[in-house]
Amino acid sequence: MQLPLASKAVNAEEGLLFDFMADDETGGENKILTGHDNGVITLNISEADDVEREMTRKGMAEVYRTVLGHFRHEVGHYYWDRLIDNTPFLDECRELFGDDNLDYQEALKVHYKDGPPIGWNTHFISAYASTHPWEDWAETWAHYLHIVDTMETAYSFGLSVHPHVAPTAAHLNTDIKVDPYNQPSFDNIITQWLPLTFAFNSVNRSMGLHDLYPFVIPVAVIDKLKFIHKVCTNAKNSITES
Repeated sequence: MQLPLASKAVNAEEGLLFDFMADDETGGENKILTGHDNGVITLNISEADDVEREMTRKGMAEVYRTVLGHFRHEVGHYYWDRLIDNTPFLDECRELFGDDNLDYQEALKVHYKDGPPIGWNTHFISAYASTHPWEDWAETWAHYLHIVDTMETAYSFGLSVHPHVAPTAAHLNTDIKVDPYNQPSFDNIITQWLPLTFAFNSVNRSMGLHDLYPFVIPVAVIDKLKFIHKVCTNAKNSITES
């Protein structure tokens, strides 16, 4: 992606550090919470345990929960600090995601007490994204990475989708001929993403597995994804030109 990146060993102020921690085995009440704070991403290693993670996923009524998803979400918080805060993109970001000055801790309390607002799925990629603008950004950022990385894999394997069951359905046909990281327009990416996920989800179901991508992307979220693509493209071009 060619985004600005340094470790905290090199840049203590703006660098990134991963801290893998475990809960106290003595049964103490202090649980390690996965999260981000000023470039430090903490991950509870229990998330790497398939059984523990699946129990948490069901308990939180999530359709998707992976270690990779955690990384992508928390890195989104890091890049909000690097690419959005105190930049010319901040006002546009607030127009799409909301006012990040809202009390974050209070927003979390309301979310866990009352749940997401009615109709959240017309504006957000997940229920958790409706909690606060920062979480909306991080969730959408994670999905942006889900999309472009999966698309890059499809591109690397020269995949095409031309279903015999719907040969004339243009929206179900595609040829992945361009690396998504080099796509100037997110419109091209999302147009190819939809038939690709229809195919992948169908293949998974043939093996009795969960959908590869069990989400519906509303128009409002596509606009947010376009914005993230613009921000990333701008950052990449800035590094290339420097």
